[in-house]
Amino acid sequence: MGRAESLEGKMSTQDPSDLWSRSDGDVELLQDLGWYHGNLTRHAAEALLLSNGCDGSYLLRDSNERIGLYSLSVRAKDSVKHFHVEYTGYSFKFGFNEFSSLKDFVKHFANQPLIGSETGTLIVLKHPYPKKVEEPSIYESVRVHTAMQTGRSENDLVPTAPSLGTKEGYLTKQGGLVKTWKTRWFTLHRNELKYFKDQMSPEPIRILDLTECSAVQFDYSQERVNCFCLVFPFRTFYLCAKTGVEADEWIKILRWKLKQIKSRCGFGPLRRHHVC
Repeated sequence: MGRAESLEGKMSTQDPSDLWSRSDGDVELLQDLGWYHGNLTRHAAEALLLSNGCDGSYLLRDSNERIGLYSLSVRAKDSVKHFHVEYTGYSFKFGFNEFSSLKDFVKHFANQPLIGSETGTLIVLKHPYPKKVEEPSIYESVRVHTAMQTGRSENDLVPTAPSLGTKEGYLTKQGGLVKTWKTRWFTLHRNELKYFKDQMSPEPIRILDLTECSAVQFDYSQERVNCFCLVFPFRTFYLCAKTGVEADEWIKILRWKLKQIKSRCGFGPLRRHHVC
């Protein structure tokens, strides 16, 4: 008996409202949740929410870390944040709350909860992003199709895409000429790290191109804690987070960005002859 048949059998012998209140069928019932996207990747979730969602849009997907762990992906203005949702076998844990059934978990989201991340961002969960979206059946007609004799083969068709990992939050930055420390609002999107005077400022003070960054590492040379630095040819930027956990999160995602950049631009051992 397949999984769909098993689920159908359960639902045919029990009252639906009673089943949604039970915990033993919750994992299977996730399949019927309109905003549960299954094994959608982090990359695809960010692409969906950034291109089609709006501030407060969210979806639930499987986490790639382990079975029973899910990710709630939420759009917060121009970035996407990811939060863990854990299924213990009898309850759902999200943030400081624990829900005894999927029904209670969904009801919590129906009330548009406000959540806050460690970076200080407050997000109202307003719009569940549906798994099934109606798409127009409209296609362009090919008018010109000419093969260019470039000498390239199928081995040269290496798929690449800009990394979509995003992050934002307040960091304290050391000045370049005057070595004073000021708190700035930072946003990380694609390969750009921008910093603003504050969260409400429309224009960034500066945009740092991460393709020019050679290293990101913890720094202990400053008389401050939770500091890290970004090394550029023209300058080393010193930044401090409020907590060690937050500093570690920034370092991890920035290092991941640099790794993606190097792999695309041909700095890796297998692609050293490619030019970015």
